[in-house]
Amino acid sequence: MHPATAFHVADEATLLAHLAGHPFCTIAAVVGDRPVVAHAPVVVRRLAGGPALDFHLSRGNALAPAVASGFRAVAVSLTGDAYVSPDWYADKDQVPTWNYISVEAEGPVTALDDVGLVGLLDALSAQEEARLLPKRPWTRAKMSPGKFDRMTRMVVGARLAVERLEGTTKLSQNKDAADRAGVITALGDHPIAARMRAL
Repeated sequence: MHPATAFHVADEATLLAHLAGHPFCTIAAVVGDRPVVAHAPVVVRRLAGGPALDFHLSRGNALAPAVASGFRAVAVSLTGDAYVSPDWYADKDQVPTWNYISVEAEGPVTALDDVGLVGLLDALSAQEEARLLPKRPWTRAKMSPGKFDRMTRMVVGARLAVERLEGTTKLSQNKDAADRAGVITALGDHPIAARMRAL
């Protein structure tokens, strides 16, 4: 996370909504003595013990064998970034920087059982198919008999129990109005510019 408090986001509801809206995460952990990274879509779970992120990995993924014994991980959702040139500021005596929006969730990862894996895959499909409405949602009922069961044997399900949840929304909040306006104008129709206008 960026250390400046101006960019820090701590509201749990806001952060979980971000993860639900931008679920494709980088999952980083140290397994054995080496850092390992995987990329996976997550489903946000609001459980009695606190929030969790459910995800699945191909059994061939470097993190997959460690799921059975468990490990600590950080899941990061980065949803847009833009380089900011000092030439865009009203005050030119500045340095380049980067604007971006990200959320980090950290905690222990444990394995989902077979029922949990199936529930995750159904929930993930429903979550993403809902974004495609009015298209009629895909469900595994459209698959030939036995195919879904064969496919699930190729993946492992996991749950990250969230113990730390933080976000960075770095959109030039530390600059004055003229500098922010210069960045927005220079970025034009870039998604980061739209987020800066909304902020």
